[in-house]
Amino acid sequence: MMKKAGHTAKARQALEIIARLRSEYPKAGIVLGFGNDWELLVAVILSAQCTDKKVNEVTAKLFRKYRKIEDYASADPSRLEADIRPTGFFRNKSKHIIGSAQKILAEYGGEVPGSMADLLTLPGVARKTANIVLGNAYPDAYAADPDAGIAVDTHVNRLSRRLGLAVSGDSDKIERELMAIVPRADWFQLTYLLIEHGRAVCPARRPRCGECLLQDICPSAFKV
Repeated sequence: MMKKAGHTAKARQALEIIARLRSEYPKAGIVLGFGNDWELLVAVILSAQCTDKKVNEVTAKLFRKYRKIEDYASADPSRLEADIRPTGFFRNKSKHIIGSAQKILAEYGGEVPGSMADLLTLPGVARKTANIVLGNAYPDAYAADPDAGIAVDTHVNRLSRRLGLAVSGDSDKIERELMAIVPRADWFQLTYLLIEHGRAVCPARRPRCGECLLQDICPSAFKV
């Protein structure tokens, strides 16, 4: 009974947080630039351990140079590495992009797959990337996919714990904790609401609790 009561309290907390953030950030959504589903996947792969701003600076040139998925599949690794170097971890990212392009061409008819299970077969694609790609490229499929969930990036990881919605420091475990208390209809938007709030008010260092619209319901207010 105690566990159920705690779960109910967290669920109510989550609903209140979502309602307030939705009102504060009505246009919350992906800020990565892309022109098609493949470019979306490339941008999300590049965003690992890199700011969206820097990714957009890199892809502005990258997407002019590499026009089609075939261009990536046949790219010279060293040249692609040089093109994406500012995003960090460029060797692994280059390998993942080229490998994903080749696999999509060989097994998915050149189209980015529209299921969580298939996305997770692509090189370098874990649940965060797959959730972002599926939710933005295939919203109807995302809503119906039994394997879909909540994309947990660094902002979601940090804020979900500060707000008392999750206790684990592991992103996969945090995803499961959030999925258990957040209505499925809010899963996709929750990621972007927390990202917006993390950037605007609650950064990793020196969160501005005095300016926060969640101050009265945040267990970490003035304690971080």
